[in-house]
Amino acid sequence: MALSGIQIFKLLPKTNCGECKFPTCLAFAMALAAAKAELDACPYISDEAREQLSDASAPPIRQLSIGSGDYEVKIGGETVMFRHEKTFFNKPGLAILITDTMDTVEVENRFLKLKLFQYERVGLTLKAEMVALKYTGNKENFINLVKKGCGEPYSLILMAEDASVMREALEVAKGKKPLIYAATTENCDAYGALAKEYSCPLAVKGQGLEGVSVLTEKLSAMGLKDLVIDTSTRTLKEAFQEQIIIRRAALVNKYKPFGYPTIVFPSDMADDLMKETMIASCFIPKYAGIVVMSNFEGESLFPLLLQRLNIYTDPQRPMTTQQGIYPINNPDENSPVLVTCNFSLTYFIVSGEIENSRVPSWLLVMDTEGLSVMTAWAAGKFVGDVVGPFIKKSGITDKIKHRKVIIPGYAAAILGDLEEELPGWEILIGPREAAHIPSFLRGLV
Repeated sequence: MALSGIQIFKLLPKTNCGECKFPTCLAFAMALAAAKAELDACPYISDEAREQLSDASAPPIRQLSIGSGDYEVKIGGETVMFRHEKTFFNKPGLAILITDTMDTVEVENRFLKLKLFQYERVGLTLKAEMVALKYTGNKENFINLVKKGCGEPYSLILMAEDASVMREALEVAKGKKPLIYAATTENCDAYGALAKEYSCPLAVKGQGLEGVSVLTEKLSAMGLKDLVIDTSTRTLKEAFQEQIIIRRAALVNKYKPFGYPTIVFPSDMADDLMKETMIASCFIPKYAGIVVMSNFEGESLFPLLLQRLNIYTDPQRPMTTQQGIYPINNPDENSPVLVTCNFSLTYFIVSGEIENSRVPSWLLVMDTEGLSVMTAWAAGKFVGDVVGPFIKKSGITDKIKHRKVIIPGYAAAILGDLEEELPGWEILIGPREAAHIPSFLRGLV
């Protein structure tokens, strides 16, 4: 039975050293109880306590990382079956497949797609992070692919069934911390040894659920922890069912052989990119750690990136923008002032429309705890006696000569209260829809 945070705390050294990256031992104990940390992070835990805490501190699904830098992919570490229960933490990595049979032009084109197909949304850059390099028999081409991959920032998946070829590839790519794909019944010992030698995560390719559990138990006994599961199933219905079974077994039944993130291959499940994209869209919420695609096109990748963003955004914590004054189009002391909430989507839509108007403006972003204008107004967080003091304290009066402010059309009801809070100010009611902001601002000039 899992221990509570207080029970775990009693077994910790209570040094509050911070070396575990948590400020206190109590905070570390609470993280252990919530399966958000690992006991190995504490350098001073006694052997006796370690033994008692081993089950309580082990996350139900191990978190591991592939690659490094801006394109590092962290997978696993999940604690719930459904996003609304809490949240999903580590979004699945999206990989494009490149094989040793492709010519130089095609290889360059696929690496270029990773660079080109990146999208800005609500202040984030949506992008695929991974390249799956596959050996099919041409060793020279494969090693050249690995060298090419090492010169790029993307995380790598090295796919080869020959252990000697994999060793050569790892010698080239060991600094990139690639995912080794894959240990099977036939090569389990050899690939386990490679994973230990090069300190790389290892994919496990078993024949169905039973085959996977046998391999993960064997590799775990060898001391390997960073494993990724592939059940070898390449049909949508069965693979989808297996993803759910694996997640439920790990979280609900605490079945350790399934306590690892998974990898799926829509690239092997369809011969049409759009069908493949539809299949991939099933595995992003349920519950793949890595999704390997045969190719990327803008119209196929962008919906997957957007779906991933929506699924892996914490439903209990709205995306927010920092409160403050945002100058847009180089405003001066005579430029109009607009005020809005700090819900990220609202901010980026409003700021984008102001930018499109080409009218120099000041945008005041007020902290409404991530609520939209209408919701914040209904919750009493965007009302006259709150917005007025915010405007006075924001510092905008030091930047402008006039005393005019534009409020969102959806918040017109706060006009009277705001006029009482801001005597001497002229309160203008802006448009209800952001798309009408450019024409509204041009009409003021």
